[in-house]
Amino acid sequence: MSDHTLPSVHHRVDDLLARLTLPEKIGLLHQWQAPVPRLDLPGFRTGTEALHGVAWLGPATVFPQVIGLASSWNPELVRAVGTAVGTEVRAKHQADPQRVGLNVWAPVVNPLRDPRWGRNEEGWSEDPGLTGRLATAYAEGLRGDHPDRLRTAPTVKHFLGYNNETDRATTSSDLPPRVLHEYELPAFRAPIAAGAAVAAMASYNLVNGVPAHLSPLIADELRRWAPGEVLVVGDAGAVTNLAGVQGQLPDQVSGFAAALRAGIDSFTEDDTDGTPTRERITEALDRGLIGVADVDRAVRRILTVRLRLGDLDPADTDPYVTTAEVLDCPAHRDLARQAARQGVVLLRNDGLLPLTGQLRIAVLGPLADTVYEDWYSGTLPYAVTLRDALAGRGEQVTTHPGIDRIVLRVADGYVRGPADADGGPLTVAADATCFDVFDWGGDAVALRAVDNGRHVGTDDDGLLVNDRSGPGGWVVRETFRFVPWRDGTVLLRHLATGRYVAVDGAGRLRADADTTEAATAFDVELVADGAAEAAALAADADVAVVALGNHPMVNGRETEDRVDLALPAGQEAMLRAVYAANPRTVLVLTSSYPYAIGWAQAHLPAVLWSCHGGQEHGRALADVLFGDAEPGGRLTQTWYADAAELPDLLDYDVIGADATYLYYRGDPLYPFGHGLSYTDFDYTDLRCSATTATAGEQVEVRVEVTNTGTRPGTEVVQLYTRQRRSRVKQPLRQLRDFARVTLAPGERRTVMLRLHTAELGWWDADRGEPVVEDATHTLLVGRSATDVRLVGAVAVRAEPASRPARLSSASGAR
Repeated sequence: MSDHTLPSVHHRVDDLLARLTLPEKIGLLHQWQAPVPRLDLPGFRTGTEALHGVAWLGPATVFPQVIGLASSWNPELVRAVGTAVGTEVRAKHQADPQRVGLNVWAPVVNPLRDPRWGRNEEGWSEDPGLTGRLATAYAEGLRGDHPDRLRTAPTVKHFLGYNNETDRATTSSDLPPRVLHEYELPAFRAPIAAGAAVAAMASYNLVNGVPAHLSPLIADELRRWAPGEVLVVGDAGAVTNLAGVQGQLPDQVSGFAAALRAGIDSFTEDDTDGTPTRERITEALDRGLIGVADVDRAVRRILTVRLRLGDLDPADTDPYVTTAEVLDCPAHRDLARQAARQGVVLLRNDGLLPLTGQLRIAVLGPLADTVYEDWYSGTLPYAVTLRDALAGRGEQVTTHPGIDRIVLRVADGYVRGPADADGGPLTVAADATCFDVFDWGGDAVALRAVDNGRHVGTDDDGLLVNDRSGPGGWVVRETFRFVPWRDGTVLLRHLATGRYVAVDGAGRLRADADTTEAATAFDVELVADGAAEAAALAADADVAVVALGNHPMVNGRETEDRVDLALPAGQEAMLRAVYAANPRTVLVLTSSYPYAIGWAQAHLPAVLWSCHGGQEHGRALADVLFGDAEPGGRLTQTWYADAAELPDLLDYDVIGADATYLYYRGDPLYPFGHGLSYTDFDYTDLRCSATTATAGEQVEVRVEVTNTGTRPGTEVVQLYTRQRRSRVKQPLRQLRDFARVTLAPGERRTVMLRLHTAELGWWDADRGEPVVEDATHTLLVGRSATDVRLVGAVAVRAEPASRPARLSSASGAR
């Protein structure tokens, strides 16, 4: 917001506050804000999901998952995607203003501390600085560039210290002062301080024993950074948790009052029903737990955002008027393809890639011919799979999902499902239905009936039915586990309920047995060996492209962390069988998170990684496989060789636990910043604008980068620093700046990187502020956190301390 508009907005908010009655103000505190017809104030809702496209509101452009957008290391691309998403939100809002709000719940800025986190795909990086820079770019696109008006109102989430789904509403993220100020807060600060995000969402967990929705950090940190008002919204049902599972307050009225006092302005409770929230706030006023000033303060923040969105202005003053034609328009389709391309990371290559000539290609694996949506994806308007894209190039393509096909037999018959498209209950019959078995890891399998191509799930009564498009929904009812049982049989356990499948008196299968003894035992008869059939196709091909990875709704998603980093066992077995049949095997890994793929790294000639790339996923992969696009993506997380190298999931002390690339002392499978190219780059002539600087000054670091290969290529030049001596434990290396450059063969370019010396400090808890020491900092310039090509140094003189230190042990030395 520009300075000259502030008085106008403030005056209008003051005027509205003076004219609103107290009940009308209370009606604005719920997610679905009640209209005030006498003041021409329409209804308003917070919380349109826009993580990587408009979600849950029908077809819209589906861009790559956030972790894939981040892998581009391209803020300009990320900003363009944010602009496209914000424009599509506007189009849907104009078509249905009551249902589609302009307060968008994105970006997620929680640093990706642990790759086992179920929501890994929603974040940008394990580095807080990179997270802040890319999230700011996305929020700038969502926000728009008009000086006075917002395209949408971006909301950073989830504040604070949120990286576990396991018991997420009752666990405490314990953050020592340095971890809080050096690791967790900076990612949130960047988009808020830049004015790119104008709202924030509090998280479910506790922070240092205090519920995040009651955290003093909301006022002491979050709101202190902002150039204007910041709207803070509660997460869904989280305020109810205060007097519920968290047991922090004696009753719900006290809990709602405490949240309002702490700085929660909008209550995301009871879906569209604002009545309970209004009643609790009203009773809190009657009991003296809050005052009218508390209500007014929250309403002021709400109205400020609404006015900046033009909520009360004539339509002809809206600079963001658009039409439904922008939804999945040609320009957004092209941007989706560019985004998917730029996020592809070449992890390994011995020269097999890029592919050339007309080839017989076996495209194999469970992700060979499908594109998946995740929980916060939009509805795909179309989807180009890897098989589609390769066949569309004129290649001779064969394909197989590489999964086993089985029948299930019981003592008096076989399991059968209706063969029609609508599906229906599974029963025991004389003849069998064949089921394809998808192994998604963590012993979770999904069963797809061959007769009608529909997945097996359970209805509300536990009846097994073959009528599902696949695993999905808030509660995933389409996953099972084969539990070994007596005499070579298995029990079928339904993962959503924990109950076992049993055949009832009418011969129907139900997931309603609480014990193994009450369950039905099944014989599993193999009809087709998926690995063997895939290997046979590979043997007849010039090259095998094996598409493996995760299902975004299974074994690692919101509400569910992973327990390890391993590839699903069935997928790895199929990969090894294919490689044995044809050594010219490329692994194309599509996943929401890192995997421990040590065998593939040691044996395969080429490995590519992509996130779930949205509607243009397959075309982007084909472009990179054949060299029409450079694999310009770089990892924004460390890929570990084994989960044993990670600390406990609930250990948030990255400094003490030697966690993330900043402190990890082992040898990663793939380091932070890693990504190969189809060409070679030479780094020379590191120069600094100064070899000595005072804290607060900026140093420019220049290097010469030359494409020494025979084809154009994209390089991400990365600058890290390491402090040589310190009173406290310092990172082994820390990213300070980067530049993505594209060079023609033989082209040489001077790349300039900036080092802001004020960022070289550590948080001194005794002083209550960051401290930059007198120290020499090694400059490390290269292709990743461990692939360093040039080394330099800058001596930094300390800034004067603004506060005297207390005489105590150095609490920041952990």
